[in-house]
Amino acid sequence: MEILKAVHLKKYYESGETIVKAVDDISFSIEKGSFTAIVGTSGSGKTTLLNLIGGLDYADSGEVIVDGHSILKMKEEELTIFRRRNIGFIFQNYNLVSVQNVYKNIVLPIRLDGNRPDKEYIGHICDVLGIEGKMDRYPNQLSGGQQQRVAIARALAAKPAVLLADEPTGNLDSNTSAEVIGLLKMTGKEFHQTIVMITHNEAIAQLADRVIHLEDGKIVGDKAKEGGQER
Repeated sequence: MEILKAVHLKKYYESGETIVKAVDDISFSIEKGSFTAIVGTSGSGKTTLLNLIGGLDYADSGEVIVDGHSILKMKEEELTIFRRRNIGFIFQNYNLVSVQNVYKNIVLPIRLDGNRPDKEYIGHICDVLGIEGKMDRYPNQLSGGQQQRVAIARALAAKPAVLLADEPTGNLDSNTSAEVIGLLKMTGKEFHQTIVMITHNEAIAQLADRVIHLEDGKIVGDKAKEGGQER
């Protein structure tokens, strides 16, 4: 079942007298429960694309549909609420609140929405991620890998329709990177999550079910692991 769809997305910027086509007429769809990597070098448009499909920025034209809802047609306040309830984010720099402990960081999006956390579900997430004994710790008391585990737990806690990961291993060493991607894959299957990850790392991308290659704001390759057939 289709959970995310981008339709003829365009996002252009002016740079002096030059028009930068950061996202240039991109269309694709993502199946529910899949793990997709979007790969490209710096300047290929992958971060801009992630911001568009995550509702963090508006496209010049086109449409993004998340779980049947066209998010680019929403007003700012409506989009903020929809994003908090339906889209989870994992950032390269973790984006944890330094003055709050691990548990409060994990439940923050749920609290912001005025809801009570599902403590049993969150406990299960933390157990799977191996951070169940660190609920009272603060971010500066954790390693980079542990902080990223907390960020993954926070993204999963609200049970979003789609989980977007922006270079989630960018600040980690190779061993920890492999561990984090392994955890993403495992939690994706365990909690039936749809994951879209952007990365410049080809080796990391190959761990996904599907790899979309971007170049100069366009899709230049789209390959699913099953049978290695081009889409």
